[in-house]
Amino acid sequence: MTVAVDRGWSPDAFTAAGVAFAAVAAGGLLAGWWPLVLIGLVGRLAGANLDGAVARARGVSRPFGFVLNEIGDRASDLLPSAALSIVAWQTGSLAALVLALVAITAASLPTFVSLAAAAAGAPRINGGPFGKTESALAVFLMSMAFSWFPADAVIGVGSVVIIAGSTVTAATRTRAAHRHLQLVDA
Repeated sequence: MTVAVDRGWSPDAFTAAGVAFAAVAAGGLLAGWWPLVLIGLVGRLAGANLDGAVARARGVSRPFGFVLNEIGDRASDLLPSAALSIVAWQTGSLAALVLALVAITAASLPTFVSLAAAAAGAPRINGGPFGKTESALAVFLMSMAFSWFPADAVIGVGSVVIIAGSTVTAATRTRAAHRHLQLVDA
């Protein structure tokens, strides 16, 4: 990060890099090559974490940067999930496809809660037991498991983990938002 700050690199470049690496992870999933998935997910997480850190360290944070960050994060979440949905569709298993599509929706719930709470006046709520790092880990483990187990079973189990973890995280963030907003309303 120090190099990025010293050289005046744009935080938006890290957002774009995160999205590009998410596309690499998606490509790795479609190709069935887990090392590429690992590279893509690590790069995706690095981009997602460095964009805001660089913006704050350089003193160039701006409201539209927040918007770009959120768009980049959502695109970076969607790309590997969409690839898993394609793999599920290719298996011919309707159950795996439905679970993969529900997992995409569930994975977005924690962010929706955080953004809704922020719009209502709460601080941006992060954290919980299953955030973007844990989701990336689940996707990576699924990509490795494809080497040993049927894809529809891997997608089914992995999707249930993502659905459960994301739902618990959304509930945790909702509770935190409720507590904060009760203090504001008091």
